Amino acid sequence: MFSRRHPYLFFILVFTLIMCSSSVIISLVSGVSKMTEKKSGKHNIGVIEINGIIFESESVIENLKNFRERKDIEAVVLRINSPGGGVAPSQEIYESVKRLKEKKKVVASLGSVAASGGYYIACAADKIVTNPGTITGSIGVIMEYTNIEEVMDKIGISPVVIKSGKFKDTGSPTRPITDDEKKFLQDFVDKIHSQFVEDVASGRKMDKETVMEYADGRIISGSDAVSYGLADMTGNFETALDYTALEAGIKNNDYSLVYPPKEKFSFLKEVLNESVSKLSEVVFKNTNLMTLK
Repeated sequence: MFSRRHPYLFFILVFTLIMCSSSVIISLVSGVSKMTEKKSGKHNIGVIEINGIIFESESVIENLKNFRERKDIEAVVLRINSPGGGVAPSQEIYESVKRLKEKKKVVASLGSVAASGGYYIACAADKIVTNPGTITGSIGVIMEYTNIEEVMDKIGISPVVIKSGKFKDTGSPTRPITDDEKKFLQDFVDKIHSQFVEDVASGRKMDKETVMEYADGRIISGSDAVSYGLADMTGNFETALDYTALEAGIKNNDYSLVYPPKEKFSFLKEVLNESVSKLSEVVFKNTNLMTLK
C-alpha cells in the first residue's frame, strides 16, 4: 500500500486535498455572497476582483474592456487580493487598466495582500486605497528551479540532451548551471525588474530613483506604502468606493455596485473549475517560470 510505504508523503497528499476542498467551498460561498450584495443607487460603479495568483489575464481584460465600453458604468474599483504571479499577465492587465483610466476613474482597493504583480496592476489606477496592514510592495522579479541531479544519480538515470545552442536548456534541473547561463538569466531578470520599476514610477508619477529605494523585493505594510508614496490613502473597501464616487462626481454616495456577470454552472462544474484553478496555481508556483514576487 502507498500509505504504508510512504506515510509522510501520504499525509501531505491527504492534507493538501482537504485544504483544497475547503478552499473551494469557501470560494464558492464567498463568491455567491459577493455577487448578491449590491448597494442600491442611481449611479453605477463597476467592481472587478483580482484574486489569487495571476497566471492568466484574459478574463480580467475582458471585464475591463466591458466596463470601459459600458456607458452606464461611471467609475471602476479594482479589488485586489493577490500575491503576484506571471510577468506577462500582470503587464497585460496593467495596460488594460491604463486604457480604462483614459475614459473613467479607476481606484484600486487593496485587500489582505496586493504584492508584486498585484501591486503592479494597482499602479495603473488613478488612486490606490490600502488597509494599514495590507501586505504590499514586493517590487521584484524571481526565477527559480530545483536541481535534482544527485537524486537522478542515486536512482541511475542519466539524461541525454541534444540542443541547437548553449542556452537552449538553461535552467535544466538535471545539471549545475554554468557561469554564462547564470549571467544570462541575471541580465534577463534585471531587464524585467527595470520594466516593473518604470511602470510603477509611471503609474505613481514618481521618479524611478525613488521607486528603486523600495524595489529590492521587500514587502511593506499599507501604511508605509502611503508614507513612501506607493499608495494614496489608508482605508477599507467601503472607503475606496466612497472615494471613487466622489472622484466620479457622484453625490451623496448614491451609487450601485455592478460586478461582471458570472457564467451559470452547475454546482459540480463550479467545484471542478475551482479545483482545476487551485491545481494550476500549485503547478504554476512549482515550475521553472519567472514570476513577480
